[in-house]
Amino acid sequence: MAVAENVQPLAPAPAPAVSFSRRGQWSDFWRRYSRNRLAVVGLFIVGIWVFMGVFAPVIAPYNYRDQNLARAREMPSAEHWLGTDTLGRDQLSRLVWGARTSLIVAPLAVVISFSLGLFMGALAGYRGGAFDGVIMRVVDILLAFPAILFALLLASSLKPRFNDLMGASPLFRDVIRSGYAEMITVIIVLGLVGWPGLARLVRAQVLTVKNQPYVEAATATGTSSWRTLRSHIMPNIVAPVIVVLSMAMGGAIVTEVGLSFLGLGVEPPVPSWGTMINEGYFSGLWRQPNAPYTVWMPGIIVSLLVFAFAFIGDGLNEALNPQLDRGLQ
Repeated sequence: MAVAENVQPLAPAPAPAVSFSRRGQWSDFWRRYSRNRLAVVGLFIVGIWVFMGVFAPVIAPYNYRDQNLARAREMPSAEHWLGTDTLGRDQLSRLVWGARTSLIVAPLAVVISFSLGLFMGALAGYRGGAFDGVIMRVVDILLAFPAILFALLLASSLKPRFNDLMGASPLFRDVIRSGYAEMITVIIVLGLVGWPGLARLVRAQVLTVKNQPYVEAATATGTSSWRTLRSHIMPNIVAPVIVVLSMAMGGAIVTEVGLSFLGLGVEPPVPSWGTMINEGYFSGLWRQPNAPYTVWMPGIIVSLLVFAFAFIGDGLNEALNPQLDRGLQ
């Protein structure tokens, strides 16, 4: 009896802590993503593009404005690894600086199109009714035109008026002389062209999610429409939107290059891959032995980036979509 009195009851063992660390989530995401070898290659290519754009002043052997007419149209050499153009400018330097131009234009244009598409698509899907009908008819009209033609229409209409508006102010005259005004115009044009497809995707996702039981429960408890949309619907449609955005980056780069090639995008002295292709083609350099370095190299780089973003989108789809979980068990 005395022994029993001295025995103290054991304290209950603490429940094992379940860790949902952010590091674990990123590790699981990378494990899924890295199974796609092409997605990893695409990420590597995009990383090189970003590195070139950010550190263009350090990487480029010459300034993109430097001209030497005495050494125009030269073949690749130790001094000019990719040769020179009709004005004697180093092609490698202009390629590197062109990466900075696309690095500025494409992400900002995608941010604009993402904001418009997310806002319009989410409201159309959640509100429905007449608002949904009007937004979707506008989307249908815009999608009826090929993106490049719609971009040409907007660029040819907005560019002169935008330059006149900025030229009226002494503060922006230096911006126009430097060529960055055209860059701003291209960003706006690409943002206005890219949002309809995203809006249609977001609307379809919202229509699917808003009928789920947890959304109906939140609505029944008196949760406001804005909070329901922000806290219960938007987090569940992020995955497909991110995949589409990764592919939209490649489309934005191609459209910017196309506009610059046609003379409605970024203009000299600001370097652009589209301008380089234009100068190399219409100056007749494509007929000469150094054609691969003056015309084909910008095109090859653009093609690689488009494929890279497509591979990244495929990898993100596999990593963010649990229904495509293969080989993890």
